[in-house]
Amino acid sequence: MNYISTRGAGIGERHTFSDILLGGLAKDGGLYLPNEYPKVSADELARWRALPYADLAFEILRKFSDDIPADDLRELTRRTYTAQVYCNVRDEENAAQITPLKTLGVEGGAPLSLLELSNGPTLAFKDMAMQLLGNLFEYTLAKHGQTLNILGATSGDTGSAAEYAMRGKKGIRVFMLSPHKKMSAFQTAQMYSLQDPNIFNIAIEGVFDDCQDIVKAVSNDHAFKAQQKIGTVNSINWARVVAQVVYYFKGYFAATQSNDERVSFTVPSGNFGNVCAGHIARMMGLPVEKLVVATNENDVLDEFFRTGIYRVRKSSETYHTSSPSMDISKASNFERFVFDLLGRDPKRVLQLFRDVEEKGGFDLQASGDFARVQEFGFVSGRSSHDDRVDTIRDVFEQYDTMIDTHTADGVKVAREHLQAGIPMIVLETAQPIKFGETIREALEREPERPAAFSGIEDLPQRFEVLGNDAERVKEFVAERTR
Repeated sequence: MNYISTRGAGIGERHTFSDILLGGLAKDGGLYLPNEYPKVSADELARWRALPYADLAFEILRKFSDDIPADDLRELTRRTYTAQVYCNVRDEENAAQITPLKTLGVEGGAPLSLLELSNGPTLAFKDMAMQLLGNLFEYTLAKHGQTLNILGATSGDTGSAAEYAMRGKKGIRVFMLSPHKKMSAFQTAQMYSLQDPNIFNIAIEGVFDDCQDIVKAVSNDHAFKAQQKIGTVNSINWARVVAQVVYYFKGYFAATQSNDERVSFTVPSGNFGNVCAGHIARMMGLPVEKLVVATNENDVLDEFFRTGIYRVRKSSETYHTSSPSMDISKASNFERFVFDLLGRDPKRVLQLFRDVEEKGGFDLQASGDFARVQEFGFVSGRSSHDDRVDTIRDVFEQYDTMIDTHTADGVKVAREHLQAGIPMIVLETAQPIKFGETIREALEREPERPAAFSGIEDLPQRFEVLGNDAERVKEFVAERTR
């Protein structure tokens, strides 16, 4: 398995999974993808159906990481995906499944289900990849006698998932940027209450896109990146994306009886990383009918999949919503899909994303490329605050199931794309406690809270407020790595 950049640099060079594991962007500013997607045979698909989650993860990941000894990789996946780690389940009978499938009911002739992805230590789907990433990082660093300073950006869930995965890990420091006063109280407390000496929280005076731009600016300063041994855990990290591929296969097996059936997935999406994993699963051969992209009021992705126009918003045009983890107006992983959409033409991709930086976007409808989107099964929709409140209320009243705001965006949009006889699986994003204010508005009751998180908002918090300035962030990192 060899990895290439979406923008073409290093063609002919050898980049293994371990080579790109600790980094983020390629040297040319592009994103890494395998030179070709591994295919899953019918025999493999049949054999995988009965596997527990950890062993399914091993089978899928080894197709992308053939430079890691099989025994080591199997040990890593089995250590990661255990009922002890994913212990925040709402139904104890399903604890061993890691990602239980909860069927809500049949609507429009289609079974409508939630794939529970938020049973991990921070109650968000980000744990599914981040816990593995923490173990992979520690394994690789120890093997080579290296250290790593992780620089990341979060709109809420990525930060806490990364910090909980990396806290106490040998040879690793985490510097996490978040938009000051723009996360929920629970999300903020999860991150800022951590007192581990290798965790540094930085509240940036701006929005999430500003945090993300700082991370990219630092990553593109190659001298600083090398000197400070900077790595990333944001969704641009390839290992995170490929780890998320696993639960698409697991969800498919749970929703079907045979591999002749097809399913659709609806994915609440801001940075395009989670749904990009679904695209990769489909390219590998998973029988996926539709990939439904659900956005909130920050509808950059919905606009593209309706019109072919990708138009990023300025910070001043980014809405602060009640599904804040999707308050993103520049989807970092989108470039991976565009690369495949354009027949893997790096020169065109490079020009298009130069247009994003210089002109604010691009139009694939005018060039005729947008017509190919249907070949990849993508459709989309958007949700508003009123929509998610109504959906939270409706799902609770109909199915006695409490869902968070982002999952509500997913259910709302999923209902617009149901096909009779095709199971629709909505990827759950987080547990409702993370967004208590909206749950109280919708249901006039407190959200369910796992016992381990009782009183978390009252704990002392440790963080630093900095301006929207990449140079100041670099100074902060350098001061704490001397």
